[in-house]
Amino acid sequence: MKMASGKVVGGQVVLDGELPEGASVTVLAPDDDETFEASPELEQMLLVAIAQCERGETIPLDQVLKDLRSTE
Repeated sequence: MKMASGKVVGGQVVLDGELPEGASVTVLAPDDDETFEASPELEQMLLVAIAQCERGETIPLDQVLKDLRSTE
């Protein structure tokens, strides 16, 4: 599985990266007023993760995907 982000420009999705020609894709777009509720435990986990990102403590996506594949 590959992942890419992008924006809608002129009614078309323009990716920040590249996917192979003919790749099937799924587009998820949140509504402007869409919200979700999180349990106190999940909220705490998200706040910790956000703080880690702000400190630059991140892992490249390629490494995350490689790690996930190795556990299958």
